[in-house]
Amino acid sequence: MTTTFPSLLQKHASERPTAPALREKEYGIWQTWSWQRALEDVRAMACGLAALGFTAGQNLAIVGDNRPYLYLMFIAAQSLRGVPVPMYQDAVVAEMAFVLEDAEVHFAYAENQEQVDKMLELRESAPDLRHIIYDDPRGLRNYSQPGLISVQELMALGRQHDEAHPQQFDQLLAQVQPDDVSVILYTSGTTGRPKGVCQTHEAFIGAAEGGVLIDGLTTKEDVLSYLPPAWAGDFFFSMAQWLAAGFTINCPESADTVNIDMREIGPTYYFAPPRVFEGMLTSVAIRMEDAARFKQWMHRRFMDVARRVGSDILDGKPVGLGDKLLYGLGNLLVYGPLKNAMGLSRIRVAYTAGAAIGPDLFRFFRSIGVNLKQLYGQTETCAYVCLQKNGQVKLNSVGQAAPGIELKIADNGEVLVKGVSILKEYYKRPDATAEVIDENGYFKTGDAGMLDSDGHLIIIDRAKDVGKLAGGAMFAPNYIENKLKFFPQIKEAVCFGHDRDQVCAFLNIDFEAVGNWAERQGLPYAGYVDLAGKPEVLKMMQDCVEQVNADLASEEGMGDTQVARFLVLHKELDPDDDELTRTRKVRRGFIADKYGVLIDALYSGRSEQFIETAVKFEDGRTGKVAATVTILDAKTFPSVRSAA
Repeated sequence: MTTTFPSLLQKHASERPTAPALREKEYGIWQTWSWQRALEDVRAMACGLAALGFTAGQNLAIVGDNRPYLYLMFIAAQSLRGVPVPMYQDAVVAEMAFVLEDAEVHFAYAENQEQVDKMLELRESAPDLRHIIYDDPRGLRNYSQPGLISVQELMALGRQHDEAHPQQFDQLLAQVQPDDVSVILYTSGTTGRPKGVCQTHEAFIGAAEGGVLIDGLTTKEDVLSYLPPAWAGDFFFSMAQWLAAGFTINCPESADTVNIDMREIGPTYYFAPPRVFEGMLTSVAIRMEDAARFKQWMHRRFMDVARRVGSDILDGKPVGLGDKLLYGLGNLLVYGPLKNAMGLSRIRVAYTAGAAIGPDLFRFFRSIGVNLKQLYGQTETCAYVCLQKNGQVKLNSVGQAAPGIELKIADNGEVLVKGVSILKEYYKRPDATAEVIDENGYFKTGDAGMLDSDGHLIIIDRAKDVGKLAGGAMFAPNYIENKLKFFPQIKEAVCFGHDRDQVCAFLNIDFEAVGNWAERQGLPYAGYVDLAGKPEVLKMMQDCVEQVNADLASEEGMGDTQVARFLVLHKELDPDDDELTRTRKVRRGFIADKYGVLIDALYSGRSEQFIETAVKFEDGRTGKVAATVTILDAKTFPSVRSAA
């Protein structure tokens, strides 16, 4: 039965008042909110907002790290038929200014001094922002600006208001409708200005209930909530599924302690974009490079066993007794300690989404017994279109249509979606809404894909990014980039080739992984620019590229897209420099324009190119990074041709 987020909270508080709803680690100690306390705090927050003049239809900006009061503030705003508008906590002031203006925000929740400072700066040019509520009081003792109030003061005000108007909260909450907008999530803006995606209660709850059904999620799950609250994926897992299933969400102490907190909690249900799993694999690779030779041998020996039979054992498929025994020994000596080090020991279900995951990375986690699956969706679909079911996981697909979803492939190869999770509209953008919903009610995802014989969706790339080489071969840059990023030494990759006679690539080194390797080699370096240009590092990158080329050559139809030439960029691609979105998606067109001189050098056969690049620092200062970038050729291999 369709309902609303506030009514789900009421339901859990009524049925399981003392069960744990949220936990937060503060000063090294885990604090717990029961469902009853969560409801009481939401009531106090909502009444406080009402006392300040927040009314139905207004938008409330939310910015901060994952904290219980942040998630409860979502529900408090919804309880008044208001709409929470989360923003990325690492967004610069200009990005926040756009959202505040576009969403006509008068109220904001800012977690700490850093975010309050941004709000106060924004208020100078956006005077409509009248009230700023903060959580963490550290550093704010002497702030006396008008409209600034702590969440504790807001709740105290709310309790007074509730005593004076004891029926108001329940009356307002009863007016919240399933088709009301529950949240406005701004798109990452890979192709222009972000758009506010309006999603209703029934859309997100319908999507959450579909996921709960597929994976058999229960009230006993533990989830670590650490991803940006402004991302649709976090809202799906940490809000919608939390309230649909009634499990416990756990908020880490800080971004720096996530790995430690994860090992303490031992989540049973876990979600992360591919870059997090890439980071885990990189840390494993670094530890193994530092390990004793016997441990390195044992790791290689048992990982061979895992690659051969691990996924089959996970899926319950028949495996020989000898391999079962070997795998069991490997689990005791290698896989179990690995999972424990990564905080994955208790995982029952894990998902990755937000970008395509490299098949080798996917295979690694499944082979050691982590039930990692892929979820496909977008902000406009509540991050919910396809789910992989247990026992039906294919490395190259994102699964079948989720419950309540219809899939169709358009004549041009674009994936079309209709069903429970589709956006209500773009905020104040009827023109943009009309562009993405066709006459039959299907949402145009912008992704190119195909359905296999089992109805599994295979995503090729963003439709706008799929091109052709001059010779006619299909060019899917993201597919190649994910293969490159499987190597722990490569943090980011951007490939070019549309209408060109060959594929060329920009690479970013992973500074931690390559720096660790350089120190063990006794190779001195003075920073990122110096390390990225070392001949020894370039040779290592060349080996990685050539391994990818060998892999592409063995895949039918991909041999012509091997990387012919590449360079290692002199700086890391950075959201602050507009090269990546806040969800770390490559802004391919922007990069092509910004680094046009390097692309010209790649395709003109030059062996090096000088470049000077403007950069932005975290404190708002600007500067320049200059380097002479070396360009290398990569060995390519004969392609497998179709038997037809």
